[in-house]
Amino acid sequence: MTGTDDRAARFLAAYDEHLRTDAETPGAVNVIQHGPLRLVTFVHGRGFVTYRDLGGADGEAIRRLVGEVIAYYRADPGISRVEWKVRGHDDAPGLHEALLQNGFAQDEPESIMIGEASALSVDIPLPAGVTLRRMSAEADVRAMNAMQDEVFGEPASDETADALLRRLALNDGMELWAAEAEGEIVSAGRLEPVRGTIFAGIWGGATRPVWRGRGIYRALTARRARSALERGKRLIYSESSEFSRPILERSGLIKVSTTTPYQWRR
Repeated sequence: MTGTDDRAARFLAAYDEHLRTDAETPGAVNVIQHGPLRLVTFVHGRGFVTYRDLGGADGEAIRRLVGEVIAYYRADPGISRVEWKVRGHDDAPGLHEALLQNGFAQDEPESIMIGEASALSVDIPLPAGVTLRRMSAEADVRAMNAMQDEVFGEPASDETADALLRRLALNDGMELWAAEAEGEIVSAGRLEPVRGTIFAGIWGGATRPVWRGRGIYRALTARRARSALERGKRLIYSESSEFSRPILERSGLIKVSTTTPYQWRR
């Protein structure tokens, strides 16, 4: 096994142990255990299914579990959509087929990226006129969320901004960081220190197209890694699109597996 392979195996074992728990679902309003599954409910009618592993379930047992999950969420009229999170390294015979048969649609896979926070916490020069700062004021949070919606091609919505503002009010450790140029937010992302673990997650990274390729997102990643170290977190993780994966690899993260969301809508 090469050094990179050995690190990937260690990082993946730590990911499974520390992050596939309640740490994965901050802000949940309800969580129940159903066999090996954790069935989670968030505000605004969102359901979410996750687990440490499937306990060796065979194809028939997995088909039964998927049907039971859909029945559970269908019985709650407040639930409008459900995400089932599938990891590429799990032993899950027939899960893909069972999800499709029960009305889920597969989204694009993302890469699970992990690296040492100390290796990411480096000085990255910023373009002239660009500055980084932590965001907490309501107007800043809403402006940051609007920029991310635009970059990701999503309809403008206050839902995410409302959820972030609730999290900030709870003071649960989440940090919002942005890069600005001439008073405009040009790149942004959040840091999620995971309580009781050595991990912090970096999420929501988005940069306006005209500002890409100038090191801004790498600088934003480095600044969040520095903040994670200040909080005693040694490992950084992210679930990344194919656009951000190469940037994170240049920053020192390595791919350890994949995660694929499957979506059900009422």
